[in-house]
Amino acid sequence: MSADNNSRVAIVTGGSRGIGRAVALTLAQQGWRVCLTYMSNEAAAHDTADHIRKLGSQAVVVKADIASQADCQRVFAQAHQAFGRLDALVNNAGVVGGQRSIFDADATHLREVFDANVLGLFYCASLAASAMSTQKGGQGGCIVNLSSVASRTGGMLLEAHYAASKGAVDSLTLALAKELAPHGIRVNAVRPGLIDTEIHEAHGGQETLKKLAPTVPMGRVGQAQEVADVVAFLCDKHSSYIDGALLDVSGGR
Repeated sequence: MSADNNSRVAIVTGGSRGIGRAVALTLAQQGWRVCLTYMSNEAAAHDTADHIRKLGSQAVVVKADIASQADCQRVFAQAHQAFGRLDALVNNAGVVGGQRSIFDADATHLREVFDANVLGLFYCASLAASAMSTQKGGQGGCIVNLSSVASRTGGMLLEAHYAASKGAVDSLTLALAKELAPHGIRVNAVRPGLIDTEIHEAHGGQETLKKLAPTVPMGRVGQAQEVADVVAFLCDKHSSYIDGALLDVSGGR
């Protein structure tokens, strides 16, 4: 690893499990120092951090509700205190919101989904932009938003709220890519399809994955590592001319 690689710092929200954990570990393998957040599973978060340290990198763990602007501010403050710089933000934290018919839509449920999946991205992107902007004394960097193929397919039955929130993520990505390019910041989104993670417990878990796997052109469910590799690529210099991309990792689905 080069000294330059060892100096890079990433914040990965929701980095304790699933795709977030895979992203955090993949970046650590490439020499990144990582600040990861978690919402409830402290043991999983610290286990991820321990693995990062075993890889020879550094990790900071912060408990935070990304739907809270104050919590987001605290995450970035602690990351700055620990590492003194920021080179990448991976907006991974989010919720499915369970299955709910449009006939049962209510303000509380919708706010929970959109606060976590959309407003949280706004808060973190704003803080990351302020830290990385070359016009504000930063060194540039990148933001990678975790969206979903649900944003273009409508998602699974009874999950319109989730699909709509991810559609907002896509729009936010495109808008920020244009706004932040002059600041030396690239903004892209990765849209996973059927990936074998705990998030699918919201709609049937492994049974649902087995049922839907044959509908994927590649004939199988994807793995978190396959998404993480793409996220890491978008954080790397080899993707230096990629900005405003909505990249599907979905096996052709």
